[in-house]
Amino acid sequence: MREWKEGPIEEPVKMMGEIVTTHELTKRFGAVIAVNHVNLHISEGEIFGLLGPNGAGKTTMVRILCGLLTVSAGAATVVGYDVSTEPERVKEHIGYMSQSFCLYEDLTVSENLNFFARIYGLGKEKAKHRAAEVLDIVQMSEMQGRLAGVLSGGLRQRLALACALVHNPKLLVLDEPTAGVDPPLRRVFWAYFRQLNNQGISILVNTHYMDDAALCDRLGIMRNGYLDAVGTPEELRHKTIRGDTVELVCSNPKNAKSLLEGEEYVFSVQSQDKWLRVTVANADAAIPKIVSKLDRAGISVDQIRASEAKLEDVFLKLASREETAS
Repeated sequence: MREWKEGPIEEPVKMMGEIVTTHELTKRFGAVIAVNHVNLHISEGEIFGLLGPNGAGKTTMVRILCGLLTVSAGAATVVGYDVSTEPERVKEHIGYMSQSFCLYEDLTVSENLNFFARIYGLGKEKAKHRAAEVLDIVQMSEMQGRLAGVLSGGLRQRLALACALVHNPKLLVLDEPTAGVDPPLRRVFWAYFRQLNNQGISILVNTHYMDDAALCDRLGIMRNGYLDAVGTPEELRHKTIRGDTVELVCSNPKNAKSLLEGEEYVFSVQSQDKWLRVTVANADAAIPKIVSKLDRAGISVDQIRASEAKLEDVFLKLASREETAS
């Protein structure tokens, strides 16, 4: 088993072409529109994230792209195949790691892998060889004889990832891949994902975790079935949050929030634990004004700093636009 070494994450070598395209893709469940006229293009060789709160339509979108749900309107092409007319061809060329593990608990690690390999049409010897390769990738080579049912949650996720990779797919689809995973193990998983991506596998990640989203090459933010915005994490921060962010800790956060919301140089104020996050036109100019304003009101500022806008700020900004429009 190779030793896994953490270090700087290398940018993947991008390939030409598109691995996923959708045109006005729509999915209805009765009167409910879960996916609403979505137009999306995902390039080969990138890690693309679908980010949004629960109920945004992300999982429905993913299941359509995997050929597991029919389309109500519009069209989608995945790895060159139409999901409506060629769903089985789509399934042959993608690996899908769902929120539930879909493992056979009474089979060993090796037997689970061989089972999935044979389903995908690999011959006996090729299945055995490929199973050894993916077990090496997820660092489970020494656990081949262990029953899947006795594995910890983290190991079961590693095995599920190995099963999704056993047929060497062109596109790996990850549905909430780090749900319930502690931060150190999440980093390990992302090291796996980036390694696979560097080897030429395109990856689609469905998540509501900001930490996961920040590691994607590009993101599509979904809300209420719509695709609100698409871009790199940095592009989304700059396009959506027009200004700087100031974070501060003070003696009376509630009153400070009310005072600062009335200032013309302040775009928004959010509470986050003991911190206030204030979006302003210019941090250097705003910080002295904020300190002076709060001091006159008898509120002491214990800490204050300028910081980069976060993806949470993008969410809040998009939500505020929706509320204003309605």
